Amino acid sequence: MSNSSSKAVLALGANLKLREEGPRVTLRKALDAISRQGVVIRAVSRFFETPCFPAGAGPDYVNAAALVETEKSPAELLRVLHDVEHEYGRERVQRWGMRTLDLDLLCYDDLVLPDRAGFDHWRALPVEDQKHQAPDQLILPHPRLQDRAFVLVPMVDVAPDWRHPVLGRTVAEMLGDLPADDIAAVTPL
Repeated sequence: MSNSSSKAVLALGANLKLREEGPRVTLRKALDAISRQGVVIRAVSRFFETPCFPAGAGPDYVNAAALVETEKSPAELLRVLHDVEHEYGRERVQRWGMRTLDLDLLCYDDLVLPDRAGFDHWRALPVEDQKHQAPDQLILPHPRLQDRAFVLVPMVDVAPDWRHPVLGRTVAEMLGDLPADDIAAVTPL
């Protein structure tokens, strides 16, 4: 653990019930579980309904974002997120499939991990390859956050001025770069 706190943004999503509770309840409980692991929740976005990605892969999602503060390293924070996912029934059997809970580490301060070349490789990966390949190490910032309205719309609620360390654009600017139809499809609950 480091001696100073860092800020990170988490993406939260779910589109399946868990123990007869809907995705909104799961997201709220997941935030509580994360905070019990020594991660301070500084802000939580509104909850949004979002079409499943890719289209037709399952029921619509409930998505949100959270600004957190932690003394944990990025790897330790990711381990917390994976433990909470597991606690809430997440099984990593299908990429981009239906799930009871999906927690992603979107950014951690202005870190680029594992390095600029590694980040650039995953950011440039063709969509067809993205369906079948997943990195075996933490990539930060999330290599596709700038492409996804379901990530940026909630993220703008909690960190509109965070500037992407590679692209040089704020969350609000990246959101403004997306097609209006993509943004309109992410609706507040």
